[in-house]
Amino acid sequence: MKAIIRTHYGGPEGLFLGELSKPEPRPREVLVKVYATTVSRTDCGVLRGQPRILRLFTGWPKPRNRVPGTDFAGQIEVLGSGVRDYQVGDRVFGFNDIGLSSEAEYLTIRENTGIAKVPDRFSYAEAVACVEGAHYAYNYINRMHLQADSKVLVNGATGAIGSAAVQLLKYEGVYVTAVGNAKNKALLLSLGVDKFWDYEKEDFTRDEERYDYVLDAVGKSTFGQCKTLLQPTGVYMSSELGPGGENLYLPLLTRFSGKQVKFPVPIDIEGSLRHVTSLIEQEAFRAVIDRYYSMEQIREAYTYVMSGQKTGNVILQVRAE
Repeated sequence: MKAIIRTHYGGPEGLFLGELSKPEPRPREVLVKVYATTVSRTDCGVLRGQPRILRLFTGWPKPRNRVPGTDFAGQIEVLGSGVRDYQVGDRVFGFNDIGLSSEAEYLTIRENTGIAKVPDRFSYAEAVACVEGAHYAYNYINRMHLQADSKVLVNGATGAIGSAAVQLLKYEGVYVTAVGNAKNKALLLSLGVDKFWDYEKEDFTRDEERYDYVLDAVGKSTFGQCKTLLQPTGVYMSSELGPGGENLYLPLLTRFSGKQVKFPVPIDIEGSLRHVTSLIEQEAFRAVIDRYYSMEQIREAYTYVMSGQKTGNVILQVRAE
């Protein structure tokens, strides 16, 4: 099978398209014929092995998986022994932030560990665009105690996590302020945001509104910068560790103060897949896709994502649908 391969941690220049043996499913696993995956910030972190603590999970000193990729959408081709919940031909999608070797024509995954059936109306590309960002957004929002009058500011609202967070928050009926760029203002308004800040022209930290939660979905702000935006008992969350890893220790230092920092560990993949599938079926969630790349364009895809300019999701089209 064709697969994207890397032999060491580093940048996109270390990726190449090669041939590997097709995997065989073990007991309770399924073999999936991959149609689409995404190239995300998570994938870029796994590619580089950054932050270095990530290597405790992805392999040291070299990556454990030669094939990158953390999410997928495809069709089940072979069932391993003992599989009960799926059939050959089922359209499925899934995610594992440590790695699934999904940037390949085939992968194996254990049933009931980050896999779900693709909703009928969605293509493979649309389905996979609803996985990674929604997973992180869901796990952050699950740590919010939202009320009907809650107000949330989302920084980086046009990325995969941010655009998913906006949709999940609006589903909960809360007031959402989005920070993004002017070219994506129409997109954010279509997702239902109540207020918009153009970070290219405005400093959103000067907003006079006070929020119950500030969610930085791109990790480009700090608690110190956003503290004035918070209600007296407001909470700051970020998708990144922050300067010097401060978002790891600030939750301890602010635990008994008014304004707090929380850094949820996003582990409930099954819950996020169930929730986003339910919203898709209710037509309350839609995929936000920036652009498509072929496997031959893998270096360009990673380079673009690392530029920090993507809107929503970047799709790696493994095969035609």
